[in-house]
Order: sequence, then structure tokens, then C-alpha cells
Amino acid sequence: MESENLTKPNSIYFAHPINFYNTDLEKKLVEKINLFFPQYNLENPNQKHHQENYKIWKERTGSGMNYYFDIILPRMEAGIGLPFEDGKLGFGVWGELDFLSRLGKPIWEINFDGDIKSIKNLNDLKVLSLDETRKRIYK
Repeated sequence: MESENLTKPNSIYFAHPINFYNTDLEKKLVEKINLFFPQYNLENPNQKHHQENYKIWKERTGSGMNYYFDIILPRMEAGIGLPFEDGKLGFGVWGELDFLSRLGKPIWEINFDGDIKSIKNLNDLKVLSLDETRKRIYK
């Protein structure tokens, strides 16, 4: 499985629901994150090599998310997540931010307007269940 040279040093991971991949909103938020965090390289999971490795890991381990939790996220220095428009975090976004937080990495939230705020306690945020998240992504 591919695992070398997947991330740049000093990177911030942009956790966001897949239904926002390849949208104008994603482009706008990527620009905002890059401007707000010039000290970090942005690691966007919406890249061809990540999507290919996700499929490989899903076939080999039963879960494509293992690729992110085993390979990508441990290499990150920070994370930023996009909740849905009502402010609720998707299950996967919450899981990625929680993983980074447990590693002692700083995490932030970015909303649809591009406003960024630090997350001090993930337990204070509203999180959707896996089924609720899937309903929003695959509607």
C-alpha cells in the first residue's frame, strides 16, 4: 500500500464532508484556510492520490478510513473541520478532528462563510450519527 511521500511537513488537515468536494464552496474555503494559516501546508483529502489509496485500503483492510487514521492524520500538525450549514459536524469529520485532538494537535472549525474559530472542546459541538451523516451526504 502506498504510504510514502503522501503529505508535506507541517500540514493542516481539512476535514469536510465528501458532498462538498469539487464545489465552489470547497475552493473558497481552501483559499481562506491558506490565507489564515500561512504557516501550514493544506492537506485536502479531496486529491486523486488520497481517493485511490482510500479504495486500496478499503479493499485490503475493510475500511478506507483506516488509510487516513493510520497514515495521513498522524502526520498532521493541526486540523480544521467544516460542519454542515446548521453547525452540526458529520460523523467522519468529527472522528478526524477527535483523532487529531487526542494527539494534542490544535483544531479549528470553519463555517460556510469562511469564519474560523478554535475548538477547545469537541464535546461541546453537535455531532451527527453515522446514519444521519450518510443521509445528508447521499441525499
